[in-house]
Amino acid sequence: MRQADATDETRLMLYFLPAFLRGAISALLLVLNTLLSFSLLVPFALIKLLPIQTLQQASTRTMIRIAENWMRCNSGWMHLSGRIQWDTQGLDQLRYGGWYLVTSNHQSWVDILALQHVLNRRMPMLKFFLKQELIWVPIIGLCWWALDFPFMKRYTKAYLEKHPEKAGQDLITTRKACEKFKTTPVAVFNFLEGTRFEQSKHDAQQSPYRYLLKPKSGGIAFVLDAMGEQLQALVDITLHYPDGAPKFWDLLSGRVRKVVLRCQLREIPGEFLGRDYQQDADFRQQFHAWVSQLWREKDAQLDALHKDYPPGS
Repeated sequence: MRQADATDETRLMLYFLPAFLRGAISALLLVLNTLLSFSLLVPFALIKLLPIQTLQQASTRTMIRIAENWMRCNSGWMHLSGRIQWDTQGLDQLRYGGWYLVTSNHQSWVDILALQHVLNRRMPMLKFFLKQELIWVPIIGLCWWALDFPFMKRYTKAYLEKHPEKAGQDLITTRKACEKFKTTPVAVFNFLEGTRFEQSKHDAQQSPYRYLLKPKSGGIAFVLDAMGEQLQALVDITLHYPDGAPKFWDLLSGRVRKVVLRCQLREIPGEFLGRDYQQDADFRQQFHAWVSQLWREKDAQLDALHKDYPPGS
């Protein structure tokens, strides 16, 4: 108990300051942390350009450690400026050396930092499939490339109708990007809803779920088609904020009071591997039914969490 009290006191180091000052200090620490981490990544990113596989693999491992330390430093300013209570279950199932497909409900920009805080070093670093154009984002684009975030080029149906020779090229490109994951454990992350939950979006969709938007099955089906045999399980995460979805400024200024996270490992059905989501209508229907069942269970879990953790609990 004394150790817990000491931790609480440490977390209160900046809590006597006004919220706007806590937020400004946290924002400054985040920027400095990002710039410092970027400067450390650059030399190893240059080494990675050399056509020597052992050097490439060594630089990749080093850059992952730099990114993990970036996350630890972010956890540091979160502790410094606020006093978040982290209520988590199911994390003991995870392995740092595993290969996972990861998904979660999406309520706030805070979700990503919350997930990084809780999952850092418990499993491989979360990596998102990104649009190819994002590689040109200043600083961050280079970091994504250096850390082997897979960039993919998706073609619309209208484009493929005009250029049928491009059919299947997006999948080939993605499989090539994922080749490096055969030797390096990875956790590929996807928000199935595709965007943050908002009541207006929920109403516009006429979503059948109470706390969720409709899931988009195509994204993770594409991941499974590209690298399904490498993935050991689906890590299904449910996030709940008892006081409502926070804004990013709430996190910076230490106003997030409690985060509830539930983690469950789910088997990826073997019959889903090596199937073509775009061309195989039967598979598309089966896969959509599987995802819909996952979402019904997640909605029921969120309903229970809202009852167990009402506002102010």
